[in-house]
Amino acid sequence: MGKGTFSIDPSLEAKMHQYQIVGRAAPTNKNPTPKIYRMRIFARNVVLAKSRFWYFMKRLNKAKKSGGELLSVNELFDTSPTKVKNYGIWLRYDSRTNTHNMYKEFRNVNINGAVGQLYQEMAGRHRASPGSIQIIHATTVADEQCRRDHVLEMHDSKLKFPVVRKIPMAKKKLRTTFKAKRPATFVR
Repeated sequence: MGKGTFSIDPSLEAKMHQYQIVGRAAPTNKNPTPKIYRMRIFARNVVLAKSRFWYFMKRLNKAKKSGGELLSVNELFDTSPTKVKNYGIWLRYDSRTNTHNMYKEFRNVNINGAVGQLYQEMAGRHRASPGSIQIIHATTVADEQCRRDHVLEMHDSKLKFPVVRKIPMAKKKLRTTFKAKRPATFVR
């Protein structure tokens, strides 16, 4: 790698994308101007986003992909993807026994990252597969409106993190099992 260039670890990139999809049931003789629906869909790619759109359309008004049409598909991007924000996400998911509603909060630089965190957490804590999760609403939340402790603890203006410095290992003949003083791991 040359000087001044860097590469991003693919595992740290946001895998989710936000799409705005506009569609409707196909016009028929009985209904020449069907109602138009617009949805914000989170998915890994355009194909899955379209599939998710038709999944919701089938539930809303019995319009399937074969009997409907897409008017537009656009990817949405955050206005300030370099500033850390609080995100509140309302969701519904199917567990092994029932359907549950939930509200979760995340801190991230963009909404795609927050939704990616949501899917990871739901898989880890609740064993929820991505297909069983329906995101009802996702929005930024002001600091004073946050409810979850793991988000609130980051709002302290005097928040400090220790700077840990790696200490080179001592030579074998100088090592001991017990030491009289603690090691200094801070930067002097």
